[in-house]
Amino acid sequence: MEEENMVQDESSSQEYEGEGQYSEEEVDRIADTAIEAIQDILKYFNVGEVTIEEYEGDEGELILDITGDDLAVLIGRTLDSLQFLISSITSRIVGHRYPIVVDVEGYKARQRQKIEDIALNAADKAVDQDRSIKLRPMTPYERRIVHIALRGDDRVETVSEGEGRARRVVVSPR
Repeated sequence: MEEENMVQDESSSQEYEGEGQYSEEEVDRIADTAIEAIQDILKYFNVGEVTIEEYEGDEGELILDITGDDLAVLIGRTLDSLQFLISSITSRIVGHRYPIVVDVEGYKARQRQKIEDIALNAADKAVDQDRSIKLRPMTPYERRIVHIALRGDDRVETVSEGEGRARRVVVSPR
């Protein structure tokens, strides 16, 4: 059941085929396509001059980090929507999905660290108290972070439960 829920969460985020089978040129083409789409969309937000740094994440994803002077409007749901749009546009243009994370001044990186800390604390609590710990409802991306953070911890298992915006991760001792 754990694997089934992880697959559901992972498919809710970004799916792509042939991990590791892309040439450097293909990844560059994907990055260029995504960056161009971001720049086109940001013209409508009056955020001024921006810089977009690209780098590879821990899970092989392409991370595009936007920096600039007036980017507060992009934080939160707008950033989630921007990421969805960029992923959709890029996959349509290049013909397949590739994992892309759009970040603003490291916001998602900081959020990811917080979620990983929550996951590790929940695992410790589940083991110490010998009971399941239900985390707050999370987005598919956040749930995936929890599953990944705890997949190597033999003391616990994780499953997702609930529907829609109420979907959450449950961390249970083995």
